[in-house]
Amino acid sequence: MASENVKTVEAKPKKKGFKFGGSISTKDIVVFTRQFSTMIDAGLPLVQALDILALQTENEKLKDVIRQMKIDVEGGSTYAEAIGKHPRIFDDLYEGMVQAGEAGGILDKVLQRLADYMEKAMRLKKKVKGAMTYPAVVISIAVVCIGIIMVAVVPVFAKMFAQLGGTLPGPTRFIIALSNFIAGWGGVMIVVFVSAATYIIKQTYRTEKGRLAIDQILLKAPVFGNLLRKVAVAKFTRTLGTLISSGVPIIEALENTAKTAGNKVIERAISTIKSAVIEGQPLAEPLRQISVFPPMVTSMVAIGESTGALDNMLSKVADFYDEEVDSAVANLTAAMEPMMIVFLGGTVGFTVVAMYLPIFKMMTLIK
Repeated sequence: MASENVKTVEAKPKKKGFKFGGSISTKDIVVFTRQFSTMIDAGLPLVQALDILALQTENEKLKDVIRQMKIDVEGGSTYAEAIGKHPRIFDDLYEGMVQAGEAGGILDKVLQRLADYMEKAMRLKKKVKGAMTYPAVVISIAVVCIGIIMVAVVPVFAKMFAQLGGTLPGPTRFIIALSNFIAGWGGVMIVVFVSAATYIIKQTYRTEKGRLAIDQILLKAPVFGNLLRKVAVAKFTRTLGTLISSGVPIIEALENTAKTAGNKVIERAISTIKSAVIEGQPLAEPLRQISVFPPMVTSMVAIGESTGALDNMLSKVADFYDEEVDSAVANLTAAMEPMMIVFLGGTVGFTVVAMYLPIFKMMTLIK
């Protein structure tokens, strides 16, 4: 048992969203949370439930974490304190909701809400990744195809044309010049430039101002900006609604929601809202003054506050924007597919035609 304690000791780094470290995936945490909720609802003591879960969990790293939590609970710690020792696995939002659930005697319900929240967050993230992956894959294929043609195919034609002599057509001269540039120092310069630009962007994103500037650009981007804004609104309303329904105080809920926003612009907007709420303003008032959130969100929040059903209203808004994200991803994919095909086909087609123009000219002269 002592070796297990040593094995699972972790440094307590800064907590960030639902980014689970090591080999423990979000799906593993969802399954664990849902099973634990079922056992607590059935009346099993915390220690016994953790012991059963440790035995049946297949993920070895998660098994060690559960065993360590069981030891902590046996030693007199609350479950929230036990999971707080594993910030790489359970973030601030998770810990805050569990703490509220234990205080209110509804831990099983809170764990169920957490599992539902994480599953919906996973689906949302998967949709965004799908929208980003398609154009990235097509562009990568286009770059590889064009690179092979320029480096391996065009030089062969260039040698043949050089032996024949004469004046080559303009498109052919352009392609040969481009091929010589890419196959020579030009290709090295492109690789160095792309690598340097990627490094600079990554380093800039690590700074507070740099991340804020990049996130602002992303939200205003003509193609993906609208999609990212809808994703941010869905995440904000889902997270805040889940926390409030679990009994987390509004100030703490806004603080945790800001930490898990994933976008510096949204994070700052939520922090401004939190400051206004601390001063005594209703939630809808600062929302109305911030242009990041659509008028529909403000109106729904105002109705929720007036009727005392803010958590339900936020959940409805989140469901609506989840559907909006689905629609935006479908429309984006449908719009980009023909554009990518035209780009890839046009580029490769122009290169092939440019290479065959001299051959057509030679055949005409022979005839």
